[in-house]
Parts: sequence; structure tokens; C-alpha cells
Amino acid sequence: MTDELSRTARFAQDLIRFPSVNWGNGRSDGETEAAGYVEAELQRLGLRTRAFEPEPGRVSVVARVEGERPGPALVVHGHTDVVPADPANWSVDPFAGEIRDGMLWGRGAVDMKDMDAMILASLGSILESGRRPARDLVVAFFADEEAGGVHGAHWVVDHHPELFEGATEAISEVGGYSTDLHGRRAYLLQTGEKALLWIRLTARGPASHGSRLVRDNAITRLAEAVAAIGRRDWPIRLTSTTQALVDELGRLLDLDPHAVGADAVVREAGAASSFILPTLRTTTNPTVLEAGYKHNVVPDTASALVDIRTLPGEEQAVLDEVRELVGPDIEIETVHTDIGLENPFEGALVERIVALLGEHDPGAPVLPYLMSGGTDNKSLAQLGIRGYGFAPLQLPPELDFPAMFHGVDERVPLAALDFGTGVLTDLLLTY
Repeated sequence: MTDELSRTARFAQDLIRFPSVNWGNGRSDGETEAAGYVEAELQRLGLRTRAFEPEPGRVSVVARVEGERPGPALVVHGHTDVVPADPANWSVDPFAGEIRDGMLWGRGAVDMKDMDAMILASLGSILESGRRPARDLVVAFFADEEAGGVHGAHWVVDHHPELFEGATEAISEVGGYSTDLHGRRAYLLQTGEKALLWIRLTARGPASHGSRLVRDNAITRLAEAVAAIGRRDWPIRLTSTTQALVDELGRLLDLDPHAVGADAVVREAGAASSFILPTLRTTTNPTVLEAGYKHNVVPDTASALVDIRTLPGEEQAVLDEVRELVGPDIEIETVHTDIGLENPFEGALVERIVALLGEHDPGAPVLPYLMSGGTDNKSLAQLGIRGYGFAPLQLPPELDFPAMFHGVDERVPLAALDFGTGVLTDLLLTY
């Protein structure tokens, strides 16, 4: 079966077999092998590469491809790290790159070694045929995206901004995929991202024997704060992007957003609804609890990590409300922040993407959406580079694609990989 795979599928399969797991908090298996693989392929295509390793094993690779005509450059980027995968929960080995049921299975199949493979395959198709892309490309494969890009895109941007000289736009992951709208296929182009705010809550109280009457238990106080944050039902607030999306979904689905509500409209957007719903409001999700060391000892501290995703520009207002929710006795430490983005659904790049999807899948509408998570486009935005999520995939309606991100049994259809490579190749040749 392997011999019959397309070049894109083989690249993706090979990359999945490098377990470049990023656990966060400085713990990682490293991207050295995966980065070395993509660097070797870029060099085989005649490109001069540069590799950066700010911390042992945390390797990013960047190359520049000369275009046919002068003008602004386009950044085409991916990341080679993945989140952990517990083999006990999977029906396949998450790092074997198994082919089953017409799909490639494994950690990174959609996040985002599929797009890494499409980039390599598209460049190969162009350069091996003696052609060049329409404009200069800055091709980057970053480390550490799954932990905020501190040792990856952020580091490269901060220390080597000259690599991106002349670049004005970028494309990367989590956009360009299809969703089923009551039997009609549509594509979602990611034009923005929510802001990221990771905080740590800490409660303190007296240490004591577990048998005593303790009125000021640090764990109890922390639990109350965590529950208050986790149960906060943040109000819907539509940005220009989500308003445009809801309006267009309403038109396509024959629903009146004013009558049924924006969230009701989004729930009819097929599998993609689970990606879109959290973009309508702020989310505050507790993710980690740490406290205690023995059954009969009341600890003097307890802490929790909370993942907050706000709409662009609302970071401080949300943090202020969180302080009110938890009360003055809970300490709040900001662990990591990153900006929100909202780019217009217009301009030459967007027009070309819409036209190409129309050529490859006639009649399928293309809609803008705001991503609830984040990508390395946040880093590039510091240089004034406008980033879009465009990893084109034509997906079967029964596949719950959003569940594949960081989920169990992550997989991508082989046909979708080839579809995406064709669209991406045409984009690089004509934009």
C-alpha cells in the first residue's frame, strides 16, 4: 500500500513517524528529526536553508524561494511539533503513520504534519518542473507551536526578522477545510484568531493535620475560584468576522440570526460548529490542578492553570472580571499571553483563494471564520505580516474534523491531502 501513496501522503506519513511531542512547560521530545527531514527535502530541491536551535532539540528551519516577479513575499509556514498521544487510548499506534480506510492515521495527521507535507509536495512539484512560484516565498517549519512558539516562531521573529524582509502576508494551518451545510459543502478560511491568556491561580492557607477543623482550607478556596471561572457563561459578542460568518451561514441555511440567535445558526454548520461556537464569546477553561502531597495533611497552597481565550482586544477587561470572580484572596499570575488577530475577508490573497477553491470545487462557497485557538501567525503579526489559515482539505461530511485536533485517533483522508496539494500548488504558482 505504501508504494501507491502520493508524494504528499508519504511525506506526511514519514513526518508522523517522528514523535516530536511537545508536552509544554519546557518539556519536549524535540523537533530535531522532523526538522532535519524537511530541511533535507528543501536542500534536495536546491534551496538554501537556515536552521535555528535556541534550546537543545528545538529546531526551526527557514528557506527562501525566488519568485517569478518582484513584489511582496508570501510566508508559507507550518510547525513540526505535536501534542502528546497516549497509545492506550488509540485504536492504532499514534506514531506509526498507519493507512486504514483510505485515511492516514497518527498524531499530527491534521495538526499539522498534513500541511507540512503539502508544502513540501507543492514546492517539489513546482521546482522539479523548472517552474518558480509567482512571488518570493519564505518557507518556514517552526518548533514549539504547541506551547506558544516561545522556542519557535516567536524566537525566530525576535532574533532574525530579516528572514521575513519584504513579506506582507502568510498562510498556515486551520483554515481552508470544508464543512457540510445540510448537504452543501462550504469552505472556511481562517481570517483571525482569539487572543490567548494563560493564568495560574494560587490559594494559600495554614498547613494542618487532616483531622482538624480547618476553616481556611487552601484547596477549598481554590476549588471555589476554579468553579466560578469554569462556570462563567460569557456573553455572545460578534466581531466583524463572526458577524459576517453568522450572516452568511444564515443565508445559506435559510435561518434568521436575529430570530434564532447566532449560536443556533452556528450549530447548524456541520462538524465545524464545534470550532466556531467558542469564537462567539470568551472562554475560560480550568485545565490543571496542583495541591497537596499526603492524605492526612491539609496543604498550605493550591494552584490551578486556566486557559483563557478572549476576543481580540478584550484581554484586560476579561482579566479584570476574572479577578472579581475569584476574589481578592486568590493570587493570579499571568503565565503566557499572545495577541488576537482579525484580518479582513478581502484583498488579492483572499480573492485568489476563493477563486481557486471555486475552480477545484465548483459552487462551494468560502466563508471567513475566527479561530478559537492560535497559530504561529501571531508571531508573524509582530512584523506586520497578515496571516491567514489556509490548509485546504476537501473532507467527507461524516468526518468530525475539529475532533481530530489534539484528539484520539487523529486522521486525514488521503484524497484530502491530494486535493489540498493541488490547490496549494496552484496558489503558489498564480498568486
